[in-house]
Amino acid sequence: MKINLAGPLFSQAERDWVKKLKGQIESFTAEMGREVQVIWPHELITLEEINALGEIGKARDFSRCTSHLEGSDLVIAVLDHSQVDDGIAWGIGYYYAFRRGKIIGIRTDFRRAGGSKGAEVNAMIERSCDQIVSKLEELLKAFDEAIEV
Repeated sequence: MKINLAGPLFSQAERDWVKKLKGQIESFTAEMGREVQVIWPHELITLEEINALGEIGKARDFSRCTSHLEGSDLVIAVLDHSQVDDGIAWGIGYYYAFRRGKIIGIRTDFRRAGGSKGAEVNAMIERSCDQIVSKLEELLKAFDEAIEV
């Protein structure tokens, strides 16, 4: 099984948290005896490589990210902040369009970001996700249920 882990990566704190989350998912699946590959787009190409390649770097980044997204069996998306990161939102929509597998969102941010009463995130993101959880334990349970199907 191939999982695409989409999370914001613009600060050291964000990268550290998503890296830790990736490790926790890998540990959880190893304990279950399942063979899972977790793809974190941040690890597909470095910022230095993108910058060194100039305009081709942006195209290469886009190509690698979409290719891995298309080949994924499940998307886990970090939905924190006052608004979902635009790249994550785009990836959710792109994956939803061809619907190979489930989309599980994790939102640990207690602020509400949707446009309607009781909404956690934008309605388009909320409706694209099969499930949105707020804790790691809930994510691992949702993940376990998703791979059982």
